[in-house]
Amino acid sequence: MILEQFKLDDKVAIVTGGAQGLGQGIAVGLAEAGADIAVVDILDMSETRKRVESLGRRCATIPANLMETGCIPTIIESTVKELGGIDILFNNAGIIRRAPITEFTEKDWDDVMNINIRTLFFLSQAVGKVMIEQGRGGKIVNTASMLSFQGGILVPSYTASKSAVMGLTRLLANELGAHGINVNAIAPGYMATENTKALREDPARNKAILDRIPAGRWGTPQDLQGAAVFLASAAAQYIQGYTIAVDGGWLAR
Repeated sequence: MILEQFKLDDKVAIVTGGAQGLGQGIAVGLAEAGADIAVVDILDMSETRKRVESLGRRCATIPANLMETGCIPTIIESTVKELGGIDILFNNAGIIRRAPITEFTEKDWDDVMNINIRTLFFLSQAVGKVMIEQGRGGKIVNTASMLSFQGGILVPSYTASKSAVMGLTRLLANELGAHGINVNAIAPGYMATENTKALREDPARNKAILDRIPAGRWGTPQDLQGAAVFLASAAAQYIQGYTIAVDGGWLAR
């Protein structure tokens, strides 16, 4: 039955940036589909753990500063030790910095690039090695953005990093596909999270954004759960290197 293909029973998923917002929604969605979850974040992860465990799934919480790659061995070792392996990696962690291009600082450039693309690649590399050694394939899903497709304004490092995420998703798919590892991405539209708080609190920007979204509202973490479970499941076995927009129709305009 086709619905069986969407189940993640007894799979182990790493979700970075899973303490709140989109990452928390993704972690809970994967757990609802049957996966055990390793949550990675620098923030308090107790609420995500509580929600995952309330579903009868195991949850490991791994504190890590994803601006630096030195945390990667600990993430891998802790997940394997506590949950028994790695079947799914969801590279969701990311940050954004806003400033006019004439004022944008080198630090804001480096901070965003480090977490949004540098650590994403090296964590994917490390998890890919584990998946190859396990010999049972796996799924890597990256969080891209509308700015993987568009230029945006005031966010040069975010646009650069998210454009890179879409390109790197394709490269990883090309190289890991032969090992039964699917690599895809989700590009969230305008979501009601901490990253978009400044936009939502600006009446002019908020109205301009909502006027363009055919769905007529900001997205929520729950809106990503279907795509996340799909791409992490056997139902997406022949989808490779693709970025799915979950945007309420933003790109259709």
